[in-house]
Amino acid sequence: FDPRHYLGTHCHGFPKTGPHRLRFLLESVKDLRETLKKKGSTLVVRKGKPEDVVCDLITQLGSVSAVVFHEEVREIV
Repeated sequence: FDPRHYLGTHCHGFPKTGPHRLRFLLESVKDLRETLKKKGSTLVVRKGKPEDVVCDLITQLGSVSAVVFHEEVREIV
């Protein structure tokens, strides 16, 4: 969870993630974790800036051969 998603945006000052979206996101993550657990796997959830959290996670895991991510497309106004 990137804390910057819960602050005002730089364009309009509105929260990027409001209370309804946050509740949906938390319920979805909980459901995904439970589904993975039933299949013998797990879900790693962290709070922080992804550029910091991913680096720390790679260091913690030790042997990581690839990292895949996507960047949100931002509308130019």
